[in-house]
Amino acid sequence: MTQIATAGPCLPHQLLRAAGCHAGPLAFDHDRTPTRAEAFMESKFMPWAPLVLDHWLAGDYDHLDAVLFSRADDTSQRLFYYLSELRRTGRAGGPEPLIFDVAKIPRPTSAARTETKLRELAERLNVTAAALNDALTPAETSIPANDPVCLVTGTPAPDDRLNDAIRNAGFAPVAETLAQQWSEDAPCEPADDPFAALATALHALDSGPRAFADPAARMARRIAETQAQAVVVWRIEEDEAQTWQLPAERRALELSGVPHLVLTRRDWFGRDGAADEITALLKGLAR
Repeated sequence: MTQIATAGPCLPHQLLRAAGCHAGPLAFDHDRTPTRAEAFMESKFMPWAPLVLDHWLAGDYDHLDAVLFSRADDTSQRLFYYLSELRRTGRAGGPEPLIFDVAKIPRPTSAARTETKLRELAERLNVTAAALNDALTPAETSIPANDPVCLVTGTPAPDDRLNDAIRNAGFAPVAETLAQQWSEDAPCEPADDPFAALATALHALDSGPRAFADPAARMARRIAETQAQAVVVWRIEEDEAQTWQLPAERRALELSGVPHLVLTRRDWFGRDGAADEITALLKGLAR
């Protein structure tokens, strides 16, 4: 059976499930030293990319048939091209790199292109409209937390290490890890034309660095939705694309009146004491 893993946001997970080939988000070891990748990759990638490339060059993904990357994320897109060239020149093997050309510009031509690319992928995977409809599900309703909520925005974390610090301080984290971002479904219910419906949902999904949503407005909305009693904006050194949003986010935080902590230019692996700073904020609020 064909197995396709995912590596990026805004991907058509329902289509992969309808095809019976969804292998989940691409796994990698956060503590790995990417010595193989260093020969091919410069430093301006997000930190997960050299780890994935190192696993790939070591043959750790050879059990997969393909990996689906995303045009909605610069690092995902660039890594797709790196791997395609390395495989073309015989310097890498492994699964076939694929890219889903999801367009995020808020205009009809972008939505139409996304639909075209979705239909092309469906044809490649032999997914019918009926099969896709069976895989479509509406948005899940979140369950209210028993503990006070701490909302974390910014860069998706590599794992639960920040969430664990929040839980240990007596708060419920509302945050997104990288694997969760790479697994997020675009909310979409069954429709007469499920390909058009899913393409519209993917085009509108405000996940990923190339989304045209207003991050400050999205954060204010999430504060209201979650009734957050604390907010942490955590953004890593390499996440340069979102840095210019920070002034508007600061204004939104001040207007919300919610206690908050802004951590920028941080270490993705959490080796700079970010968890301790978050703990200090939350324990101070709990007194």
